[in-house]
Amino acid sequence: MIMLKASQIMTTEVITISGSATVAEAVKLMKLHNLQALVVDIRNSEDAYGIITNTDIVTKVVAYGKDTTKVRVYEIMTKPCIVVNPDLGVEYIARLFAQTGIRIAPVIQGELLGIISERDILHKGDFVENPKAPLLKRELARAIEEARSLAATNGATSPSCLAAWALVDELETEVAYQSGDDAPEMTNFHLFCTEHPEVLEIHHQQLVNAR
Repeated sequence: MIMLKASQIMTTEVITISGSATVAEAVKLMKLHNLQALVVDIRNSEDAYGIITNTDIVTKVVAYGKDTTKVRVYEIMTKPCIVVNPDLGVEYIARLFAQTGIRIAPVIQGELLGIISERDILHKGDFVENPKAPLLKRELARAIEEARSLAATNGATSPSCLAAWALVDELETEVAYQSGDDAPEMTNFHLFCTEHPEVLEIHHQQLVNAR
């Protein structure tokens, strides 16, 4: 299963602004380029990027009747801001947005590569054409078949078999999350362990050793 990454749907033409610029200048740039946000540029290699959004301007400046020519970007920006790795999957970015309440974030890996927003996810994502829950369920079925095949070939307690069941566990959790279903009373791995109790003993020992 291939998940779209930030690098595939991000907007690469990023407009930056200095933290010392006025909010009036920021508004002009936003209007000129039809943007929701501007990345606040770094001052040196050790500095962090910031971000100023239309929400910042409306709620922190306009709402209080402040003069946009007198307020500086650094006074209302968010810095450091939440950034996204270009290799991060789009669904994980959507979750990040949901959990933090942000709607847009710069994509950075050593340098500023682009910016990604809810609009990018909505218009460039493939979640309509390729809903992930059915794909994950098919992937889970294949993973279970592979794990049972490895058990038959290499033994239920073999490292390859245990690794395969770890993948099954991970996929099963993701399927429940994507589908909005409650977690099953017994996972496929636990069902396998009822058939092979020796596997559960090894699994418990691995957990103990990992602590």
